Amino acid sequence: QGTSCEMSGEEGKKVRSSEPKRKGRLYAKAIFTGYRRALRNQREHTALLKVEGSFNPDDAVFYQGKKCCYMYKAKNKTKCPGRDKWTRVRCIWGKVTRTHGNSGSVRAKFSSNLPAKAMGRRIRIMLYPSNI
Repeated sequence: QGTSCEMSGEEGKKVRSSEPKRKGRLYAKAIFTGYRRALRNQREHTALLKVEGSFNPDDAVFYQGKKCCYMYKAKNKTKCPGRDKWTRVRCIWGKVTRTHGNSGSVRAKFSSNLPAKAMGRRIRIMLYPSNI
């Protein structure tokens, strides 16, 4: 995939030309729109996510069971697990539990509740575990 062989005209040798690596993301983009709520009460343990490209409940069913993460930058650097690098980037992991409404939104539960300042921010919905 990454390399191809070509014949050079004079000597008949195969010369490898390296093509640029394929670019692409392995996650779907979503926006954290708010918490699950009723008229007067809100349940912070369940987040509502609007998935880009999902417009009805049938589209949203694909994302059930997928892992999702909210990435943010903190004040202090911490060590990454399994690496020597120190970084400010942190992540809250969660899982899409079910669909929500008729417009392609989904519900997700995170390991710790998402902060309110995350509303309107990007959530990554990973395309694993796969059901296909």
